[in-house]
Amino acid sequence: MTARGAIEKYLEHYSVGDRWKIAVESLDGIDNVVVIPALAESDHIFKTLSSLSENPPSELFRTLVVVVINNGSADIVSPDNFADNQYTLKVLSNREPWPVVYDDVRQNGLRVAYVDASSHGLELPDKTAGVGYARKIGMDLALEVFDYGKECPKLLFCLDSDTLVERNYLEAVRDSFEKGTFASSVIAFAHQDAESVDEQAAICCYEIFLRYYVLALRWAGSPYAFHSIGSTMACTATAYAGVRGMNKRKAGEDFYFLDKLAKTGRMGRINTTTVYPASRRSARVPFGTGKRIISFTENHEKYYTLFNLETFSVLKKWLAYITSAPDTDPEIVLAQAKRIHPSLDMFLRMNHFDRTWSRLVENSGDIVHLRDHVSRWFDGFKTFKLIRYLTNNGLPPAYMFDALKEVMDMMGKELPVRVEPGSVPPIRDMMHILDRLREIDR
Repeated sequence: MTARGAIEKYLEHYSVGDRWKIAVESLDGIDNVVVIPALAESDHIFKTLSSLSENPPSELFRTLVVVVINNGSADIVSPDNFADNQYTLKVLSNREPWPVVYDDVRQNGLRVAYVDASSHGLELPDKTAGVGYARKIGMDLALEVFDYGKECPKLLFCLDSDTLVERNYLEAVRDSFEKGTFASSVIAFAHQDAESVDEQAAICCYEIFLRYYVLALRWAGSPYAFHSIGSTMACTATAYAGVRGMNKRKAGEDFYFLDKLAKTGRMGRINTTTVYPASRRSARVPFGTGKRIISFTENHEKYYTLFNLETFSVLKKWLAYITSAPDTDPEIVLAQAKRIHPSLDMFLRMNHFDRTWSRLVENSGDIVHLRDHVSRWFDGFKTFKLIRYLTNNGLPPAYMFDALKEVMDMMGKELPVRVEPGSVPPIRDMMHILDRLREIDR
């Protein structure tokens, strides 16, 4: 099936349909579509659009930004959030003047479209109202506006309405896709500074947690060692259709979407540009940056911990064994897992490994195909579940800066400042440590 055929099949069977429309003046020559969900974001969305508008005119000419203004029904959306959404709709539809400070958005030639998923009759279904569904609407509709007559990758970019980008964002991402060997990628990120010292400590702590997890996965040899942050995602239209699009989850949609994409090929990592997610409180979703900041300010000590590095050592040994030329008898494999760690054996049995392994072996003609099937089965989600299971069954969390020193030692690197065991350094030193992790992550 051709790439265009795969996209048409997706649109016919898996898209959101024709309930929502893109409102835009021109669709000529679109190769890039940036999708931004927005729920009561009038204080932030125009700043995000402004940062996008500072990209080179040549890239702006081929780019469409689609803002999906969304909320659930009147039964679940607050009057203030609904009013804010309606205001944003009026501005983007030129029924209200743009904030004067953001006149550069239109002057620079950024093409901004919007999708009304807020007004009566166009709201998101209450059961699935959230960022996942909003992203899906924008990305599904984007598939219909690309200029498929031009021979170049058609790229879908995901941003959030409070995320800033660099002036080379569009160019760097496209260049990476055109020169790379991947159809999906994550982009380097660094959170914006927070408004208070306490919140800055919270976001610093959270980003250290994220980077430690990925660095430890990389050390363990996991193919799922990449960040899962919605505003860092990009993929080709073909790759998007190939995994049946974005899911409709209210939270964690980015994790599951990237997990699917990673199973279809190498996940790229673009380090030639950076996106800057906001550092602000938010209780809209049960986890993530905003919720983490709220929780941190209520209980600091709980968040100065990281997964024990020994959990990643167990993962490393397991991956090395299972991707070699292992025995076909599942009980022999489980016996080896038990030698690695008893809780690994328990975890695998809970996940019906015996039946799964027999099926994987039966469906694999050789070791290469078996490794591929194992990687798809033991995906990013199962990896995370294993780390959590080991944490709760014999390998408790370690103190943050002790664990950081340990993983750095394992990688042959050093922290930029000395931290006494069991202590919390001042925020200045924490930021130096975070900057070092950002550097290593690139």
